[in-house]
Amino acid sequence: MKFAVSILALTVVTTFAQQSDREERGQQEITVGHSMNPRAESEGSRASRGGAPTAGSIGVILPKITYHGGQVMSTPTVYLIWYGNWNQTNGTDNPMGQTIVRDFLFGLSNSGHFKINTSYVTPTGLVNVGAEYTDAGSLGVSLSDSNIKTIVTNAVNAGKLPRDTSGVYFVLTSSDVAESSGFCTKYCGWHTAGRIAGSTLKYSFVGNSARCLSGCAAQATGPNGNAGIDGMLSVLAHELEETVSDPLPTSGWADSGGAENGDKCAWTFGANPKIATNGAFYNLTLAAQSQPTRNYLIQRNLDANSVCYVDYITKTQ
Repeated sequence: MKFAVSILALTVVTTFAQQSDREERGQQEITVGHSMNPRAESEGSRASRGGAPTAGSIGVILPKITYHGGQVMSTPTVYLIWYGNWNQTNGTDNPMGQTIVRDFLFGLSNSGHFKINTSYVTPTGLVNVGAEYTDAGSLGVSLSDSNIKTIVTNAVNAGKLPRDTSGVYFVLTSSDVAESSGFCTKYCGWHTAGRIAGSTLKYSFVGNSARCLSGCAAQATGPNGNAGIDGMLSVLAHELEETVSDPLPTSGWADSGGAENGDKCAWTFGANPKIATNGAFYNLTLAAQSQPTRNYLIQRNLDANSVCYVDYITKTQ
């Protein structure tokens, strides 16, 4: 689902029915994604004032998630499209921020966290990381949902990225880029699938959380020292895991209201987060490419039995 947000005292959760209505009026695809942070308060989020992120309940989350007979992905290949100005000097949109994203995807593959998806029968728990492409802002700094599809289409048609039906194309925008259908006011990211270059391809939008930390990040200080990127990674994980279990929304795994696995555990991080040296909370430590390990605060994900986990190997909830 569209991963919904809450800015200051405003909580806006976009429902599946609302999304379906919008799609019928415009796009051909159903767009579903990540809600905004419902914990944000008028004086700023509790996490930004030093409180721990929401732990979340244990046990079965109702209504249960069920299989609707459609496609489930086995081993996705992630393609990154860096849209906007990723060479800024503002501390968030920079090559080091990009390195953190790459490190996260490297460590996510075969991790205890991503193996939650192995409960959905065919997923392997592996993530392949494919090619990257930089679009410095060909469609401006205020994008529509259809613009996101165009950005992916242009990259594939130009041969910058392969046409891969086993892939997920992530359009990651810099903090100076808006998404006009509701980024930072209704959602933090979304995923969908559509006809591109003659094939049905899966793609996703994830905006830089630095644009609205109180709504699209669980805390104002990230464990890697880049709050925008650190917040962005939890949204990316949410959308990737939903795409694996429900790549053609909502024909795969979803509950009776259309909520997918990431939606069911959104903005919950387990009961025992650790504290990094910079004071940020984290709940995952993964192998990295640029250094031995990195710490992350990543929302829990739902298994096929409707239980939220941080780590499926240790059964940490």
